[in-house]
Amino acid sequence: MGTVLAFDFGKKRTGVAIGETTLKQSHPLTVIITSDNSRRLAIIDQLIREWRPEHLVVGLPTHADGTSHGMTTEAHAFANTLKTRFQLPVTETDERLTSRDAETRLRETGHNARTAKSFIDAVAAQLILQTWFDIFHDDIPSLPA
Repeated sequence: MGTVLAFDFGKKRTGVAIGETTLKQSHPLTVIITSDNSRRLAIIDQLIREWRPEHLVVGLPTHADGTSHGMTTEAHAFANTLKTRFQLPVTETDERLTSRDAETRLRETGHNARTAKSFIDAVAAQLILQTWFDIFHDDIPSLPA
């Protein structure tokens, strides 16, 4: 039980979301904008120190049919780096269509393509984390009734 951080990994932009296992709710947190892996990890280190998560979730991109592609390998390597560097449990979870879904949700709330751009990755990370909560809902204790 506790805080969970989720990541929508990208080479230039990495969305971050946060959630609590007791509430099983996710929220967009921030977008890390850098192509420098050392800088990305330094920012993640700050987030981990601030939020003290007990678990990390990384979205694993695949083709629509579930087969791997180049970004699948990079996201998997990113997840392994997080696990090694921060000594926290890391789960990889399917992220198919989360960026498209995030864009649709932002447009429904009045954002256009230009204004939505700065939020899409964080909302995609939120959707990744919410999916993880929904899939593993039986493994996470609920709030008492």
